[in-house]
Amino acid sequence: MTAATTGRPGVDTAGAGAAADARDTAAPEQARGGWRALAVQPLLVLLGVVAFLVWRTTATLTETEARQLNATALWTSIREHLSLTVVAAVLVLVIAIPLGIALTRGPLRRLSPLVLAVANTGQAAPAIGLFVLLAMWLGFGFRTTVIGLVLYAALPVLRNTMVGIQQVDARLVEAGRGMGMSAAAVLFRVELPLAVPVMLAGVRTALVLLVGTATLATFIDGGGLGVLINTGITLNLNSLLVSGAVLVALLALAVDWLGRVVEHVARPKGL
Repeated sequence: MTAATTGRPGVDTAGAGAAADARDTAAPEQARGGWRALAVQPLLVLLGVVAFLVWRTTATLTETEARQLNATALWTSIREHLSLTVVAAVLVLVIAIPLGIALTRGPLRRLSPLVLAVANTGQAAPAIGLFVLLAMWLGFGFRTTVIGLVLYAALPVLRNTMVGIQQVDARLVEAGRGMGMSAAAVLFRVELPLAVPVMLAGVRTALVLLVGTATLATFIDGGGLGVLINTGITLNLNSLLVSGAVLVALLALAVDWLGRVVEHVARPKGL
């Protein structure tokens, strides 16, 4: 018997039950819709790779183009590019996330505007200028390139970590403390889980930024797909130039898709 039949005003258990059922069915539907949306991007990447391979096997290339675009040379360039991206991404996560958390705690909170201002200023500088300065100081090669990439891509992760934690409702933090939780427990069980979506958005942005910026590694002997682009520009070989640009774009799309998958999986239920 519902409230409508008993005559009690203001209580509609049938309506509440229908709303709960609607929420229960809406969540799986939203999850399935999210996975369907995620399935589009890898298909586009796969089509791009197939199109590139078909073009490579049918195109008429000069000796230099054929040498740069053979399977061994291409795989070497892709592997170097991925190595730069992965190593720099791990270092960015190890450095920027703890630093972002620390800058939202206690007395270090006062340093947040200064740190963000310095980081924004550094990212506003041209990446190639940063690489050249580092190369003059540290020398050329893989290590210098990774350091430059870390410095250039740390800001999105640092900023989003701070913003994600700062936007957590203060009432939830107070409720956790009122339940007897320590400051560390509140951070790891309340603040960080709620900040995960914003933090992962920053990580995803940093990954795409790393893939694109790593093309500049060729100017300081760091390898990667930028070698194709630079050689194409220097020797006026459009096939190399376009091939390098297309491969970098496909790699960026693939990395962005992986970031979206992690973002979708790690998002706390109900957000």
